[in-house]
Amino acid sequence: MLVRVLGVLLLSVSTVAVVEGRAQAPAGTGDPAAEVRGSYERLKPNLIKAAEKMPADQYGFKPTPEIRSFARVVNHVTEAQFHTCTTLNGGTFDPKSVPGDEASKDAVIAGLKASFAECDKAYGALTTANVTEALTAGQGKRSRIGMAWGNVSHDNEQYAELSTYLRLKNIAPPTSEK
Repeated sequence: MLVRVLGVLLLSVSTVAVVEGRAQAPAGTGDPAAEVRGSYERLKPNLIKAAEKMPADQYGFKPTPEIRSFARVVNHVTEAQFHTCTTLNGGTFDPKSVPGDEASKDAVIAGLKASFAECDKAYGALTTANVTEALTAGQGKRSRIGMAWGNVSHDNEQYAELSTYLRLKNIAPPTSEK
């Protein structure tokens, strides 16, 4: 039952974020690089603030034993961003760049911020001229714009999950404060 309730909450948070424009690209720019960069830049502070708002002693919190801990969700964002953005930057992901799930809140947030620094470079380098360039990603090829939008989409999904964890602890998610 709790898993079903969490699913509904996650869907609701995701839908509200999209409807309110928090995850959508600005209309009418005509520049795909600027659109994805804008979405990334609007989402970034929400993820960081969500990680900062959860008390340190709750980083191990799991809504149910089968679900990831709050720290694991934040570290998952860190890991996914490093995977995507090091590829966009022409580098290789180093798994050691992601703190362990038992690391301190400060270490987990530092890892998250480091992944955003890597992504800042990647999104800053996107241009209308290079967004269709195909890069090797895993077993296949993906366009730069596809990878960038995939990262934004993934981050938005994970923010919705972190928001649910915060609400279960009676903490307002960052986007509810606006």
